Amino acid sequence: MCALRVILLVEDNPDDERLTIRALQRGKIVNEILVARNGEEALDLVFSLEPLPSVVLLDLKLPKIDGLEVLRQIRANERTRLLPVVILTSSSEDRDIVDSYSLGANSYVRKPVEIDPFTEAVRQLGLYWMLINEPLPEGL
Repeated sequence: MCALRVILLVEDNPDDERLTIRALQRGKIVNEILVARNGEEALDLVFSLEPLPSVVLLDLKLPKIDGLEVLRQIRANERTRLLPVVILTSSSEDRDIVDSYSLGANSYVRKPVEIDPFTEAVRQLGLYWMLINEPLPEGL
């Protein structure tokens, strides 16, 4: 049996970071959760982790390098181009949605404003990506 792969959470808001981690834990997700607090940290982690994370939960509005550029660089790299990336953001701007999917996002989830719906949305994301979705075979 292989070791559990990590979830990479890219989030600059400490409150959203805590809520997201708590929601994943309440959903019985036992994978390690690594946090990058800006786009530069996110890219450093993505390109250095071995094996790759199971999924990247990526905010769009980030310091240093924005989320769309992070996604662009992930998709441009042969090793990471198929890495699942879920946009998890407060933005509901049509342009952000279109750009995210155009750059290869696997999913776009708008963060609910209320705590309970936010927690439930993240819990469901965790369950889907860690338990239901079939990941790429190791080494691909």
